[in-house]
Amino acid sequence: DQNQDQHFWSDNMVLIGDSGVGKSNLLSRFTRNEFNLESKSTIGVEFATRSIQVDGKTIKAQIWDTAGQERYRAITSAYYRGAVGALLVYDIAKHLTYENVERWLKELRDHADNNIVIMLSTVRRLFLSWIHRRSTHNTTFT
Repeated sequence: DQNQDQHFWSDNMVLIGDSGVGKSNLLSRFTRNEFNLESKSTIGVEFATRSIQVDGKTIKAQIWDTAGQERYRAITSAYYRGAVGALLVYDIAKHLTYENVERWLKELRDHADNNIVIMLSTVRRLFLSWIHRRSTHNTTFT
């Protein structure tokens, strides 16, 4: 349908941040509504898509999940070019990941066009702690 094609945009975004901050789980939750407590670190780059409706128009978000380890930096920085946005992720329970935000911003500025950058703190560690307390609490009283 030609009318549908006129209302379809495809935009690339990248997820960046230190290894282990929850980028892959954010992507999995957003694109597949899944959350895996046992997820492994991304090797290189992974990719997922999701179509969303905005003001009656369909936008297909193509999201690149980049590895946070230094050894993959040359590979992952290539995915910054052409991206319309970047989601910079750090873990509120790991202060060093917050300290590295400035380095990630510099890398993004060095390798990307003028993108919109959104900062997001993950609460994965706090969530796991809450689950542990709940399960301990429930076991005690059952």
